[in-house]
Amino acid sequence: MNYTGSVNPLVEELDRIPFDLIEPIHVVPAVQKILDQARGDLEALTSSDESPNFENTIKRMDDILERVKRRLAPITHLTSVAETPDLREAFNEVLPSITAFWSSITLNEELWTRLTEFALTEEAAGLKGLKKRHLTNTLQEFRRSGADLVPRDKDKLASIRLKISQLEQKFAENVLDATNAYSFLVEDSSELKGLPEENKNVAFQKAKGAGKKGWLLTLDYPSFEPVMKYVENREIRRELYVAYVTRCRDGQFSNTSVITDLLNLRRKLAKLLGYKDFADYVLENRMAKKGETAFEFVGELTKQTRPYWERDVALLEDHGRRLGLEKLEPWDIDFVKENLRSTLFGIDDEVTRPYFPIQRVIDGLFKLVEEVFGLVVVEKKIREVWHPEVRFYEVLKEDGNRKLGCFYTDWHPREGKRQGAWMNDLKTGGPSGDGFEPHSAIIAGNLTPVKGKTPSLLTHREVQTVFHEFGHLLHHLTSDVPIAPMAGINVVWDFVEVPSQLMENWTWEDEALLLISSHFETGEAIPDEIVSQLRAGRQFMGGLNQMRQLALGHLDLRLHCDDPAKVSAELMEYIEQVLEPYSISSKFGELHSTTIFSHLFAGGYASGYYSYLWSEVLEADLFGKFKASGIMNPEVGQDYMETILTQGDSDDPENLFAEFMGRDVDKQALLDRNLGTLEPTG
Repeated sequence: MNYTGSVNPLVEELDRIPFDLIEPIHVVPAVQKILDQARGDLEALTSSDESPNFENTIKRMDDILERVKRRLAPITHLTSVAETPDLREAFNEVLPSITAFWSSITLNEELWTRLTEFALTEEAAGLKGLKKRHLTNTLQEFRRSGADLVPRDKDKLASIRLKISQLEQKFAENVLDATNAYSFLVEDSSELKGLPEENKNVAFQKAKGAGKKGWLLTLDYPSFEPVMKYVENREIRRELYVAYVTRCRDGQFSNTSVITDLLNLRRKLAKLLGYKDFADYVLENRMAKKGETAFEFVGELTKQTRPYWERDVALLEDHGRRLGLEKLEPWDIDFVKENLRSTLFGIDDEVTRPYFPIQRVIDGLFKLVEEVFGLVVVEKKIREVWHPEVRFYEVLKEDGNRKLGCFYTDWHPREGKRQGAWMNDLKTGGPSGDGFEPHSAIIAGNLTPVKGKTPSLLTHREVQTVFHEFGHLLHHLTSDVPIAPMAGINVVWDFVEVPSQLMENWTWEDEALLLISSHFETGEAIPDEIVSQLRAGRQFMGGLNQMRQLALGHLDLRLHCDDPAKVSAELMEYIEQVLEPYSISSKFGELHSTTIFSHLFAGGYASGYYSYLWSEVLEADLFGKFKASGIMNPEVGQDYMETILTQGDSDDPENLFAEFMGRDVDKQALLDRNLGTLEPTG
């Protein structure tokens, strides 16, 4: 069915989402219609005279809710990549209704009664495998969401959830608005000494576009990062750094009260549901199981990392003194790191960048995926996109017998697009009847943009970002689970980053680098010398980098375990105190970035930030099997895809890991890869 303009594009059943036709005016009536239909379908389910069974109860409920997810997905996606004032207004108008709908599912007494009635049947008792696991998970999630609460407490819970969702949305809006509101004009080019020419050109064009003479610096990461790494002028680095980390600390876009309100509401939610704190509530159905285990993980890894961190800090301070910096400040770290890396290894981002034009990276990634996993990626030219830079692809099994799904890419920053990089699923397909329903998704980022006639040239870190998000994408698109809530990336949160982080490993390997790199002008392969230098620097500042992740993981757990009254009294002082053991000096604790920490307050990682390192322990060990057999070995790739990628949440992650590896996890793999050997001192 083709869109004719006579019907709201957000409620049509189309093969492809008509992103090019969606307007803010469509949002409110579409959401109302989507939710009304779903409520009617749920009422029909709960009022049915049929005895409850798996098909007419569990599967029917899944189908209704999956249809809602699919139809709402384009709206939430557009707020991330193409937000306008009108779209924001429309989304905020429907957000309470959306939140209320999702809260109402697990608080629906008639639905809960029907589910529990089915759970007592002989059919339910005889379920095995995936269906049994799904029933168990469904009942647990209903209980965790308040299904057993008395009516008065159910109302309280619904109110709390609504307030949380509104605050999370406000947090994200404040970060976006504060980012867009800030700029710093440099009128003398000599003040930007050290900044690569291409970055200066971007700043010049930004100033020109704003009707100003000079060079305009912003807080978009592709603008911010090179300033911190390369600009010799310390005052400019200080100006931008302070603006970056404190942009939502006070004033018009302050997130300080948003954070304290969120922490209070999350604690209230956990207590209402019978949990000690929010961390115990969140982690109950994850690999860690409870906050104490996550704390122990972070604490143990911190002890193992600290000697390497102390080594790295000493190296930085020593090199800083050679550069005339007697005392390192937060805005000096990236500058000194990059200078030291260049000194030690003769390489920096600007040396490698010409060898990573984005199209070469993407084409090479697709070749790698075909060779290792037997998947073919084909670009399709379509008009149904939200921006001219968006590309669209289909993914097929190598034999061409099955279309696994499709995906969009949107790689560069622009106004109205949130920062960071991410993968969002648009539709979860999978085995359906006698066939297979293709999946769909989007991967997005804020990578170095095109500059005039020069293509987008990526840093190696940006190359890793592309591979990372594609790892999430593979997890989603290869899913072969017939029950949508158990498919793809719908796994426990501390396992969800394993496929994405695993993919990053290929960006360091010779065979993969040959596929994903060539000089954007000459086409020559990246020189062996540069590759050797790049790889030699992989463990560079490994202790410092790992300790930063541990600091954030520890802060996250403390924020969600400690009494909110204690946290909220003097939020900034509290955070400084928590971060002090991980800080080089007091300034580092003071100039934290908590008020822009979207992962915790707008991105679903509350009480779960530790999972990045938890997942890294798993994927470092997993990649060892690829290394042992050859990183391009299709047999290992197929085994990994069949035992882990395709399985979704069909089994506990520990079991999936053990099936692929033939043993339990070995934590030493992470330490060996990230930290290496600690050289004796003295």
